[in-house]
Amino acid sequence: MDLSFFADKLSAGLTQLHYGDQPTALYEPIRYIMGLGGKRIRPLLTLLGAHLFTDDLDPIIKPALATEVFHNFTLLHDDIMDQAPLRRGQPTVHEKWNANVAILSGDVMLVRAYELFLDVRPELLPQVLRRFSQTAAEVCEGQQWDMNFETESEVSIEQYLDMIRLKTAVLLGFALELGALLGGSTQEDADHLRQFGTDIGLAFQLRDDLLDVYGDAATFGKRVGGDIVSDKKTFLLLTAQAQANPAQRAELARYIGQPVTDTAAKVEAVRAIYDELAIRSQTEALINTYFQDALHHLERVAAPTDRKEPLRLLALQLMERES
Repeated sequence: MDLSFFADKLSAGLTQLHYGDQPTALYEPIRYIMGLGGKRIRPLLTLLGAHLFTDDLDPIIKPALATEVFHNFTLLHDDIMDQAPLRRGQPTVHEKWNANVAILSGDVMLVRAYELFLDVRPELLPQVLRRFSQTAAEVCEGQQWDMNFETESEVSIEQYLDMIRLKTAVLLGFALELGALLGGSTQEDADHLRQFGTDIGLAFQLRDDLLDVYGDAATFGKRVGGDIVSDKKTFLLLTAQAQANPAQRAELARYIGQPVTDTAAKVEAVRAIYDELAIRSQTEALINTYFQDALHHLERVAAPTDRKEPLRLLALQLMERES
């Protein structure tokens, strides 16, 4: 069974979601952002996690889509904080409407996400809601750490990795854990799948950091070198700062945190130091470590190998992406 089978189920479910009607200014932005597309990775992981243990996926569609509604809620609010003009190539909600509308529409999306869990079996509902609430709070914690790092002069590599674990990875882990529990797994298998998703999330974000510096501008979907231009504290920059010799440290200090008019020269200079320190290969090695750890957890799940294959293929696709 290939991934398109599960993606089609999600697409059909999305078309049936009803967020509300009036006032239009509240609900139209929700329909707008949910209609912008995206990979739908989180609900896909939920279905794939459930498929390991059951063939009856229809009752799992709504809870799976709750992860997508919540994810888009976080994007809507993140875009306000980042003052981002575009999302998936289209104007962000706060640009198309305004920040107040975007905040309120996002609030409703969080409410609707919780509503989508209400059909979960009564014996599982308290556990699912507790785990979702914990995950949602962790995502907010990760966003706050990310904002804190913008003004902190000293950020460790460990702090950065924990931030991306919270901001990006834990929701992927929850999505898989959710599917497993709804599909009838043991708690041990659900825990392995949660760790699989978390490790894949860490590898995914590190891959994104790497593509920002070394990706192909034609396929990456955004400006290559944007993290360097904005002085974003990524694994690449923090590793370079930790390993630089005095001359390299002085060169980095000329560009990082300083007003620069020639952004292309800044990207070229910082990338040159990354090359001297083999930052690319170090990042790729860490990505591979997380990926192999993820596969190790998947192997330990007590489910047929052929049912694990779509999940393994999705993980491979995420790691091999160029955009």
